[in-house]
Amino acid sequence: MKTYQHIFFDLDHTLWDYDRNVTESLSELYEHYNLKELGIPTFQQLFDSFHHVNFQLWDWYNVGKIDKVNLRKQRFRMIFAHAGALEDSVPTPFEEDFMDRTSSKPHLFPYSIEILDYLKAKYPLHVITNGFNESQAKKITSSGLDKYFDLVVTSETTGHKKPDPRIFYHAMEKLCTSAEHCIMIGDNPKSDILGAQNASIDQVYFNPKGMEIDLKPTFTIAHLQELESIL
Repeated sequence: MKTYQHIFFDLDHTLWDYDRNVTESLSELYEHYNLKELGIPTFQQLFDSFHHVNFQLWDWYNVGKIDKVNLRKQRFRMIFAHAGALEDSVPTPFEEDFMDRTSSKPHLFPYSIEILDYLKAKYPLHVITNGFNESQAKKITSSGLDKYFDLVVTSETTGHKKPDPRIFYHAMEKLCTSAEHCIMIGDNPKSDILGAQNASIDQVYFNPKGMEIDLKPTFTIAHLQELESIL
């Protein structure tokens, strides 16, 4: 089996349980700002609209159709409108409150800490993420992941977003290593798997939902514990 020297992880949806953490935050915000009175009759409508709009905005962000400032400026205006409320009814601090609450949530995918303990004893571990600097740093700290990673590379810092290979090249240059010595672990077929392939890096596709994809990753796992049989 191939010997690796550096392990790259995606953060959201791979280690940090984005869906669980976001759901908790939105539930708190729905009650805190009394969104029923602002025209969103149920939490489920807020939740469904968030996922519809947020997915679209991040897709645009990843291909350069929208920048960080406008993503955060437009997000909840679009979500409120999708949920049937007036765009102008978004409380002024809502976006900042959402970012702060969500990034402070600690929930990880099952076996995250156990697999990081296992891998940390064998390899230097790093993060490559398309998220924003301040939120990703807070997520890593709040969830207790900060002690595991030697290098955290963000698209905001490098100016390049996965699947652009340049974000991977940046990480490898920082670590004085090359593609054959690295492997990328992530959940997103396009940004993580295709991105690593673009940089000639082996990949582990974390696929807990058993989704069909057109790409052929080096490895596919449904549970993080399966990494023990690969690394």
